[in-house]
Amino acid sequence: MHGQKYILVVDNDAERRHQIETVLAFVGEHFHVCSEDEIDKSLVTVKDILTIILCGEISPKLQDIIKVHPACPFIYHDIIDKKQISAYVNVIGELTTPLNYAQLTELVHHSHQYHNNLPSKRSVSGPNALFRSLVGTSEPMQQVRFLIEQVACTAANVLILGESGTGKEVVARNIHDLSDRSKGPFVPVNCGAIPADLLESELFGHEKGAFTGAISTRKGRFEMAEGGTLFLDEIGDMPQPMQVKLLRVLQERTFERVGGAKSIKANVRIVAATHQHLEDMIKTNQFREDLYYRLNVFPIETPALRDRKEDLPLLLQELISRFSAEQGHSVRFTDKAIESLQEHTWDGNVRELSNLIERMIIMYGEQVVNVGQLPLKYRHLDVDDYQPEYPEELQEREAINAMFSGFDDEDDEAEEDSVAGISEVNGKTVDVLPHEGLNLKEYLADLEVSLINQALDKNDWVVARSAELLSMRRTTLVEKMRKYNLQKDNQ
Repeated sequence: MHGQKYILVVDNDAERRHQIETVLAFVGEHFHVCSEDEIDKSLVTVKDILTIILCGEISPKLQDIIKVHPACPFIYHDIIDKKQISAYVNVIGELTTPLNYAQLTELVHHSHQYHNNLPSKRSVSGPNALFRSLVGTSEPMQQVRFLIEQVACTAANVLILGESGTGKEVVARNIHDLSDRSKGPFVPVNCGAIPADLLESELFGHEKGAFTGAISTRKGRFEMAEGGTLFLDEIGDMPQPMQVKLLRVLQERTFERVGGAKSIKANVRIVAATHQHLEDMIKTNQFREDLYYRLNVFPIETPALRDRKEDLPLLLQELISRFSAEQGHSVRFTDKAIESLQEHTWDGNVRELSNLIERMIIMYGEQVVNVGQLPLKYRHLDVDDYQPEYPEELQEREAINAMFSGFDDEDDEAEEDSVAGISEVNGKTVDVLPHEGLNLKEYLADLEVSLINQALDKNDWVVARSAELLSMRRTTLVEKMRKYNLQKDNQ
């Protein structure tokens, strides 16, 4: 993965070419030199080119080479007409005279950065097939994918940090799949889900008769992960005695089963993860400092969903596709619904989003979900939802049912009294029928306006929440507000 890259120097002037060779040798860079006539051959024979230094006159042939090799950074030196190559984006800098160590090392650094940020490595057009669920074009997710690529084919231990639900196990699986251990097993262990007295046996296995109930020899997770990757999730929950034993395995690469005396080699790569702040736990003696530094060779931090909300549409698409493949059912969201979801704080991160999608598929499978169909806590926008027209008598009946939904209707007599003007609503006195009678329609309208105003005031004029309080559809409440000309400014 990290093969040695070469600097290719193209110069027809032998003396100037020798000066550059001397500086490159002093810096310790690997290089290859050639004349312009030899460049085509050199581009074939030198496989891994870090950068190409062009010296002297830039001929049309060299300009064409710059143009047809956009993935290669170019540096120029001792050129009279700099306008010839200033327009090319892959010309990253100038090597000035006199040649010096600081200038050259900086340009070498720029060359490495140019390769690291090539679109082929950090694509924003779509996720690599191996980066399961790590979708998104945000800078934090691009950085996570980049770090995975850098560490995957090394032997370094990795510590994945991040809140619960951010996909730490997904990162671990991608590290395994991109490594040279991908043909071996990936074995996850949740250190917080296994009782402390069973964790040693779970990790290292046990011999027959090692303890009560050990009726046969059993392999542990370290042996199961032989030649592959062992993922220690929630490493911060590991008890102190087990931390000591894990540290010994990391140092010596051997372990013994519980009740056994034979040392077993551990050909296993360790990837650990936690949502806790281990450095704070070290200060309170809850986590061993030496184990922390053994695990934290290469840290990767998974970002919270609220810090990359621009990725939410792509995440929705990915998760819906997965549920569709597994369950045969799907759901779609309107742009306004997605916009409302992007306003949510997502304390449960991607796991919370996955749960929401599953709920929406159960309730609205194969339908299009708008803001009004989202659970109340995800409704952060007021959007008029479509409601079929009803005959006028049905609308009036719905309004009456909404106002008197709390009446005691245990029997038919109580239901009749509610329509005739019962004196209590939810246990509170409304009015007493005057001797001279009243206009029931006007009375009900005034009562309706009063209750609607109270609900709106209580919810700071958020229509969706007010409709919930009145047990009516949001669109019904909107129509009534229009009917009675109820506006916040009028209050």
